Amino acid sequence: MTDFNQQVIDALRDSPAGMLTDGPLAGQQLLLITHKGAKTGTIRTTPLGYYDDAGTPVVFASSMGAATHPQWVFNLRANPEVAVEVNGQTYAATAREVEGAEREALWARVIEDKPFLVEHQKRAEPRQIPLIRLETT
Repeated sequence: MTDFNQQVIDALRDSPAGMLTDGPLAGQQLLLITHKGAKTGTIRTTPLGYYDDAGTPVVFASSMGAATHPQWVFNLRANPEVAVEVNGQTYAATAREVEGAEREALWARVIEDKPFLVEHQKRAEPRQIPLIRLETT
């Protein structure tokens, strides 16, 4: 884990509202997801941006438009049972990758709220940015 990620994790956990008030991510919708490594089984916590879809967080694996998916996508595909920390609350969830027509409709809502993802998708081509719903179990 990078020092930056650890600083974000610590700051989010220290914030009563679960929101960063300073630094490059101030004011962004962020959550923490604790997941199991696909190959190692190591438990990891990752700070992620998300879209709130009627009360269900949706994380987007944009990786700033990188050509490959971030490692956490493979971890969630292999081990979808996770813990989510958002807005000062923690709960168990199942990570479900959204596909097909459901993904297209969700993508339209996500980019309306987070237009920077359009540029990330252009840079990522031909990779499609995964959208993953974190559904309460």
